[in-house]
Amino acid sequence: MTISQSQVGDFPAPLAREASGTASGVRWFAAARWLLIATLLAAPLAFGAVQAWAWATLYVLAYLLLVMWAVGSIRQGTLKIAWSPLYLPALLFLLLGAVQYFGHLTMDPYGTRTALIALVTDGIFFFVACQLFTGCPARVWRRLGLVVAVYAFLVGLFAIVQFFSSSGLIYWVVKSPGNTFGPYVNHNDYAGLMEMLIPLAAMYILSRSEDDKAQWLLAFALCVPTGSLLLSGSRGGFVSFLGEIAIFAAILWKRGRNSRSRLLLGIMGVTAAALLFFWMAPKSVSTRLGSVANFVNAPEATYGDRLHVALDSLRIVRQHPLLGTGLGSFGSVFPPYQSFPTDQVYSYAHNDYVQALVETGAAGAAILLAALILFFRLAFRNLQERLERETGWIRLGATLGVCGLLIHSFVDFNLHIPANAAWFVVLAAISATGSKAQSSRNGMVRLDLPAGDEICGGTQ
Repeated sequence: MTISQSQVGDFPAPLAREASGTASGVRWFAAARWLLIATLLAAPLAFGAVQAWAWATLYVLAYLLLVMWAVGSIRQGTLKIAWSPLYLPALLFLLLGAVQYFGHLTMDPYGTRTALIALVTDGIFFFVACQLFTGCPARVWRRLGLVVAVYAFLVGLFAIVQFFSSSGLIYWVVKSPGNTFGPYVNHNDYAGLMEMLIPLAAMYILSRSEDDKAQWLLAFALCVPTGSLLLSGSRGGFVSFLGEIAIFAAILWKRGRNSRSRLLLGIMGVTAAALLFFWMAPKSVSTRLGSVANFVNAPEATYGDRLHVALDSLRIVRQHPLLGTGLGSFGSVFPPYQSFPTDQVYSYAHNDYVQALVETGAAGAAILLAALILFFRLAFRNLQERLERETGWIRLGATLGVCGLLIHSFVDFNLHIPANAAWFVVLAAISATGSKAQSSRNGMVRLDLPAGDEICGGTQ
């Protein structure tokens, strides 16, 4: 129900106050939603928010979003908390880290404290996203899809132009020792971002009416970020992108004839992006992607080293099997266990699953396994029914983005890049949200102060 300010005067005094409070709450929720989206859009541009000032800003903005949601709930007179089963493993994992830190069970107290701050920040992003998007009407999802599609195009275009004109400089002025691409120091981190943006934008495009001429224009625009992902030369990103395509193709195949036109449009888009890539790509990039078939035995030392890192990490797990060495401690714990010569310092395991096992032991591994099972159950349940609505397609795009980064996490540490981690948890929240009817079935903790209108995530 939409209540404009001009309509408030038409109610008796008590109802007018309630209606005014409801309208004010809606504005707070809408402002929080746009601030959340703006934060996600800005974070990758600040080098992935890896510098102290950038991730500290993310921390402050996360708390600001939480305050805005709370104020909106108070103003509308109704405190509603959309429940998600994923809250439980998230809280347990945070509790495990707190036990490690305050119980002096970590081998790197500073690293554990920093990791806990990052976990709290991402946890707030996840919680707020659940509250702001649960049960939202279709227009909110359409706006989100359009914003992501335009953003992916602009970032992809910038990355391509910079690649051919900057000689490895970020924004044409910032020097970096890494293999830079786009606004990121490392091309694998850029690929991780695009793995999340492209599926969401693609599903938004496919959700539009087949008679909509803008659909073809947006599909053509999507070739740019797709081409930039391939141009980045990230083999992990390339494999993850193929994994997303395979999952999507399997879903469409199961749906049957009704999805043939969407499948055709998707095939045409991927083909166009591939042609754009091969037209632009230097031989070194295409050769690098071509070596993905020899993933383990690739001549590039870093991939062989990553396998050695994983094997050496198992020795750490054997000595700290239950609670691990402490969140954020891998960089300080690993050197004595390193069995191969290299000049590279391994602050991360280049495998988020192995690193989690080292830092949190069997307890953390069990929590993460439960979280993954719950996520897939929430994200893919009633999928055929949800794909009858455009919001279901956009949620599927978020789910594919999460799956892509989960695949990439076997060979990289994207979840330790603050900007990518923020996108990941928000997409995970979007994947697990539903319509008003679905959210009411899933459970909603509600406290009326007095009761206001049934406003989902603050959206009328």
